[in-house]
Amino acid sequence: MITVTPTKSKYSIKEEIASSVSHCLGIVFGVFGLIFLLIKAFNAEANTLTITSYSVYGISIILLYFASTLYHAISSSNAKHTLKIFDHCAIYLLIAGTHTPFMLISLRTPLAVIIMTLIWSIALVGVTLKIFFIYHFNKLSLVIYLVMGWLSLSVIYQLAQVVAIQGLLLLLAGGIVYSSGVIFYVKRTIPYNHAIWHLFVLGGTVLHFLAIYYYIQPV
Repeated sequence: MITVTPTKSKYSIKEEIASSVSHCLGIVFGVFGLIFLLIKAFNAEANTLTITSYSVYGISIILLYFASTLYHAISSSNAKHTLKIFDHCAIYLLIAGTHTPFMLISLRTPLAVIIMTLIWSIALVGVTLKIFFIYHFNKLSLVIYLVMGWLSLSVIYQLAQVVAIQGLLLLLAGGIVYSSGVIFYVKRTIPYNHAIWHLFVLGGTVLHFLAIYYYIQPV
């Protein structure tokens, strides 16, 4: 049985508004991004795996920013508890979703399948931990987010054979932006630190989308 613990915001109303608005932009970006990816796939008469990979990626963007926007926009403590779980779970899904097109469209190798299985398995474990232990293992969760996000480095040589250098640089830049934002996430003494972190997350998402849209070709 899951006990619902009321959650109070650690941030001022102005900070919550800033956090909510910043990630509301992410919802819009995610919706249009998914549409553009699917149009590209259908125009290229792409196979089912490509369409599915694009869809998983696009939906994971929308879920992350939708969850985050609601969490920061709603003040009800009981609802905020549930939305906090949704928000944190969606981070795992976005990380796994971002890897999906690189592994299943660009690489399409047994190693890529192994990496994808590992990433999604970690994501499911992370989601389970968040559902049942949302107020525990916070430092562990942060480490898992970062490790998951950089797992693509384990196949960077293979990716370099099938993805243009510009795409790899965008992938790297996105990872750096995401990771750099963690500095603001943990520095709660900085005014609007969470909203600033949101901007880093949004920037990382945009860079990874550009890498996927322009340099992962439908098959």
